Amino acid sequence: MRIALFGGSFDPPHRGHVAIAKAAADRFALDQVLFAPVGRQPLKSYPSGTTFDERMALTTLTCMTDPRFTPSTLDAPRPDGLPNYTVDTLRRLGNAMPDAQIYNLVGADSFVSLAKWRDPQSLLELADWIVVSRPGYSGSSLLADPPGLTLTLAQRGHIHVLENVHEDVAATDLRERLARGEPCTDLLPPQVSGYIQHHHLYLKG
Repeated sequence: MRIALFGGSFDPPHRGHVAIAKAAADRFALDQVLFAPVGRQPLKSYPSGTTFDERMALTTLTCMTDPRFTPSTLDAPRPDGLPNYTVDTLRRLGNAMPDAQIYNLVGADSFVSLAKWRDPQSLLELADWIVVSRPGYSGSSLLADPPGLTLTLAQRGHIHVLENVHEDVAATDLRERLARGEPCTDLLPPQVSGYIQHHHLYLKG
């Protein structure tokens, strides 16, 4: 079985996330893409107007768009309140599914900061990496060493670039539109937009 961990804030999950997951599943013959909202990101901090449970509900609705998508609580908030680290999540996933081929699905902007992640060398041993190119990042540049890291040939062999995914959505702009009460059906799966409207999520005041 081929499984990809797709972590992120998913605040909210949008059509860009769906496009990335579908493209990765098609390109790498993935059996499952685990959408795993993160409890607390160590490298990103901003006030969210939603709880983890609300983001999990939105993610569950998003996963209804493709049978290969599965919502996951692997990255749920830790009982001790500390940040979630991908290296721990991948270890848990590998231990739970020892016979699976594990991938980690990330955007290019995240991958180039890999040196700042916890235990980057172990990260490259625990999973193959599917790196989604973004404007400003060429495929060849993503196969080079991330700044601050020197990769072995074997490690480079576990990095795969996914290009030509064009639905790049700015989450900050999306939340600003939602705060104004816009349904944003151009950027959100319809069931996600409906849930947000019904529960009055992201509205200012």
